[in-house]
Amino acid sequence: MNFAPLIELTRNGIQECLHLGALAVTDTQGRVLAHVGNPYWMCFTRSTLKALQALPLLHKGGVAHFGLVAPELAMLCASHNGEDMHIEQIDALLRKSGSRTSQLRCGCHVPYRFTFFERPMPEGFAFDERHHNCSGKHSGFLAYCVQHGLPTDRYTDVDHPLQQHIRQAVAHVAGLSEEELGLGIDGCSAPNYAMPLSRLARSYARLAQPEADGLYGASLNALGQAMQAHPELVSGTERNDADFMRAGRGDWVSKVGADGVQLVGSRSRGQALAIKVMDGNKAALFAATVEALDQLGWLDAQQRQALAPWRAQVLLNVAGQPVGERRSLFKLQAGAPG
Repeated sequence: MNFAPLIELTRNGIQECLHLGALAVTDTQGRVLAHVGNPYWMCFTRSTLKALQALPLLHKGGVAHFGLVAPELAMLCASHNGEDMHIEQIDALLRKSGSRTSQLRCGCHVPYRFTFFERPMPEGFAFDERHHNCSGKHSGFLAYCVQHGLPTDRYTDVDHPLQQHIRQAVAHVAGLSEEELGLGIDGCSAPNYAMPLSRLARSYARLAQPEADGLYGASLNALGQAMQAHPELVSGTERNDADFMRAGRGDWVSKVGADGVQLVGSRSRGQALAIKVMDGNKAALFAATVEALDQLGWLDAQQRQALAPWRAQVLLNVAGQPVGERRSLFKLQAGAPG
């Protein structure tokens, strides 16, 4: 089977929901060390790709050219809440490249600081493209275009030189040819790529342990360290990536993507976990990720406690009464299948 049962929800002992998925654990060479389901399943990367999409800017000297600092590098990789701390960094990125908010091609949506937590937006609150969760990535795209004299009005086009360079970088870090990457368009209008879960895991193993990559190692190192140093910028208050990287205590680099994708790379181990929950359920994704990390032996008692809110747990209704249970169903299989 391509997918295995990962997480189930029960109510009074009766199964109510079942979440299927697959996961792969690899080293920096892409060797499959553990799996559930099909570790070679072709999976869109969604926002887990952002650190790799930032590689051309760093690789071509963008940090020195614009005087970029670590918080701004973290924003290049972010799916942020649109909090004040995020907008401050977006403004800095745009100012340094001489770009305008109106040039961002990501569109705009109500900031995650409201929608993720079902909180009302204050009366009169004005939002624009800077509040889009992908505006950091797009600010980096604009900076690359400015540095290299490229058109800024179509930088998300698949045939734009920036996107061609991104495709080359993504393929290299994943250990694939460009032709092996599947192409789609993400929610923010930028090209997004699909690849086997095992190759996505390899990419994050290299983001966590960049010495393994002779071409983009310095850029991967700068991005990974920025994410670890500023996890609150990568996602935001009460968000998953921030909590995971804090729990990792400088060893983990973590990123969630839309529709059920999560990556966690470990620098000390030179390994990464890539997981895909097929129905895109966020609670099931986070619970399965924590369970997989525990089965891998990556969690000590303190980390287990810190990540407990994201794990399988008793379900409470709005009155605080226990009404069901979310629990894991899978056991990691060592090595590659077959």
